[in-house]
Amino acid sequence: MTNLLVVFKKNFEQVHDESLQKVTQALHNISERFEVTFDLTAREKVTRADFIGRDLVVVLGGDGTLTSISHNIDADTPVIGVNSHPIEDYPNGSFGFYMDSNVHTFAEDIVTALEGKAIINEIPRLQAIIDTTSGNRFTTDPAMNDVLIANTHQYAPSKYHLRRDGKKCRQQSSGIVFSTWLGQGAWLNHILEKDTLAKLREKVDNSQINSHYFVVSREISHTQRDQDPWSWFDWTDKDTVLTSDMHRGYVVPDGWDEVHFNRGASITVNIQAPKLCLLTFRSSIIQKLSKIINNG
Repeated sequence: MTNLLVVFKKNFEQVHDESLQKVTQALHNISERFEVTFDLTAREKVTRADFIGRDLVVVLGGDGTLTSISHNIDADTPVIGVNSHPIEDYPNGSFGFYMDSNVHTFAEDIVTALEGKAIINEIPRLQAIIDTTSGNRFTTDPAMNDVLIANTHQYAPSKYHLRRDGKKCRQQSSGIVFSTWLGQGAWLNHILEKDTLAKLREKVDNSQINSHYFVVSREISHTQRDQDPWSWFDWTDKDTVLTSDMHRGYVVPDGWDEVHFNRGASITVNIQAPKLCLLTFRSSIIQKLSKIINNG
């Protein structure tokens, strides 16, 4: 018996309701053949307990739906991303980078997954570990795309001491962004000029994409860029450690829940979070990103 959970986007738009009906019907059609039982839960209502004991999770929506709930999914539970609003069908639809399936292909894709023939992608994820001045430790939710550390007051600069791989400096920026290789199509793509992102990519060896991550300090002075180029942008597998010199700052994984800290807190960022087991059907996620980069 395969115990399956479907998490769907519910915003009262007809297209998402129609997609849910198609996915549900496809599951009913194969339920006896593959001995599948399944539950349906809206993204807004899903809890960590809903994911316990599942053999497979289907996420119906867009990349935002997946990133918002992926921290609930452990590394041993396969996930299928299904685009409920594909841009191919709707001009204002979702590109759905992580959603390799869609409402048109799902009936075939779910069979491929249940037969054990899907492509398995182990998606690396970032995490931030916060050590407070009172001795408490918090670990943020794992991030598939990026982690932002910044002053909670966006009109004020982000001030901190930065350490990585034996180097250190004091920095003032508008926030520091950490991104996985796969996450470069999200925020990183919007905060860097194309030539700078191209320079970052030149640092990358294909054997490193599951073990390294990007670091970009936003809007720092040209003087510091020249003095400490490693602190402006880097591609690294080393821990990055910040000591806050801000009255109040926050860590934001994948643009969702904020974790706040005060002056003196130490934040360690690395790519050691549990990976996400994402299933695809026509190409690997790495191949999909490479195609996007090559096409400009």
